[in-house]
Amino acid sequence: MKSETRDKQLERMRHSAAHIIAEAVQCLFPGAKFGIGPTIENGFYYDFELSRPLTPEDLPVIENKMREIISQNVPFVTEEMSKDEARKLFATQPYKLELINEIPDTTVTIYKQGAFTDLCRGPHLASTGEVRAFKLTHLAGAYWRGDEKRPMLQRIYGVAFESQEELDDYLSWQAEVTKRDHRKLGRELDLFSTHEEIGPGLICWHPRGALIRQIIEDLWRAEHIKRGYDIVYTPHIAKLDLWKTSGHWEFYRDYLFPPMEIEGQQYMLKPMNCLGHILIYKSQLRSYRNLPLRYAELGTVYRYERTGVLYGLARVRGFTQDDAHIFCRPDQVEEEVLGVLNLAQFMMSSFGFDEYELLLSTRPEKYAGTVSMWEEATGSLKHVLEKLDLHYEVDPGEGVFYGPKIDIKLKDALGHVWQGPTIQVDFNLPQRFNVCYIGEDGLEHNVVMIHRTVLGSMERFLACLTEHYGGAFPVWLSPVQTIIIPIADRHVDYAHKIESDFKNDGIRVRIDDRSERMNLKIREAQLEKVPYMLIVGDKEMASSSASLRLRSGEDLGLDTLVEVKSRIKTAIEAKS
Repeated sequence: MKSETRDKQLERMRHSAAHIIAEAVQCLFPGAKFGIGPTIENGFYYDFELSRPLTPEDLPVIENKMREIISQNVPFVTEEMSKDEARKLFATQPYKLELINEIPDTTVTIYKQGAFTDLCRGPHLASTGEVRAFKLTHLAGAYWRGDEKRPMLQRIYGVAFESQEELDDYLSWQAEVTKRDHRKLGRELDLFSTHEEIGPGLICWHPRGALIRQIIEDLWRAEHIKRGYDIVYTPHIAKLDLWKTSGHWEFYRDYLFPPMEIEGQQYMLKPMNCLGHILIYKSQLRSYRNLPLRYAELGTVYRYERTGVLYGLARVRGFTQDDAHIFCRPDQVEEEVLGVLNLAQFMMSSFGFDEYELLLSTRPEKYAGTVSMWEEATGSLKHVLEKLDLHYEVDPGEGVFYGPKIDIKLKDALGHVWQGPTIQVDFNLPQRFNVCYIGEDGLEHNVVMIHRTVLGSMERFLACLTEHYGGAFPVWLSPVQTIIIPIADRHVDYAHKIESDFKNDGIRVRIDDRSERMNLKIREAQLEKVPYMLIVGDKEMASSSASLRLRSGEDLGLDTLVEVKSRIKTAIEAKS
């Protein structure tokens, strides 16, 4: 109960801080137009239309004005008035007028603090002086009501806590988050890029990022083949009628790219891979003895995400899913779901993810199929989770339109949660497409279809992986595992001999033979987060050895090349 009371009080404080920032902006920018100022996790924001663009240099000025308002300890006063009175009060505030017009009640609530008035339901603190430790953190652009056809407003974000110590801890944590941001590290480590010439949300993988992706995909393929999956490939476009039959056009139209006309037929970029797998299955008659059939594809799909929600590799318009679809009999469903969960756990642990959350998502408001189909599918998923003694939460109404699902959310080193594996049981598409097998009775029966990924998308997974390790990937995933740094030109030939020997043993190695200071080369290798640095000079040449340094800065000293190579290979093979 105390925790709940504290949370409510903190929510009020953050909401009150949003009103204080609005008053501060009004003082500094007379004529400002106000949008909304809600609370968010750890803080608040407020949207404004202003006479000029804000810069980071404006934030301390606004903060100081806020502190001045807080020091005055002005009470928050609530008042109820008719909508007509409110329209007069906010006559010069178009965004507030829009909100007033949408309120179904005949009256509205306003809050005042001194000379400042805002449209708000509350609740707030008793006075401005009760706002504790806060800080304005950053600026962003935000379309009014999230609609890209509406005006772009300027959003000011802030955080607020009950004590300065809590604020300092949060800011320290946030600095680490910023340092690990995969967009920042993607540039610094030369992993990927986006280009206006291509379009937003469409990724170009650079050699180093592509190499990491290839290593992930190689492990993925090997494990799937080992576990009885067949690898398939399907086209990137298909006729629109296919997506109408499946229901995707009806349920997901806002997230699909517009159709294109080719030779009088309408085609569409595929938003998912399942329909191609269905058609492969239907290419011949299947017996109950053939099941289960497991088709796996690293299939690239395209979805129209709005520009405002695109985010590095984590939210894109074109992405590659580690997709698979299992066609099975009803009596095989639980065993197959069990196998998928085991594979998902293996893949997550292989990449160093030991913490995750499981959600069982149930029937949404808009769904295909019958209630009994949904209950049967949901029951199967639930039974497997309980059989494995896995803790899970029910996520009501968050299933996809064709069936319930298990979602696994990965937790990275900073406690961020990422969408990872997902398992969906589908009785619907097999009926829509008449996906059948011949049973022991000689009659046709609909298969049950299991949609699943065990990593998610390659793009989002690499974003998660990058932030989890702060760009310092485990040795087996590092694009460059070893860098050889000759001290002088006379040591370059020796460095090349080491390079050739290491490459023959499968170690990814390169030489930095630039005419730069050794300390500079070491520093740059650390910034590139290369796991091992081999320094070679006269004494190393004379003893067939190398001086070994780690990216952490630790100097391990002189050792023989045999021992150095053994150490690196052991780390690679152990996936450490």
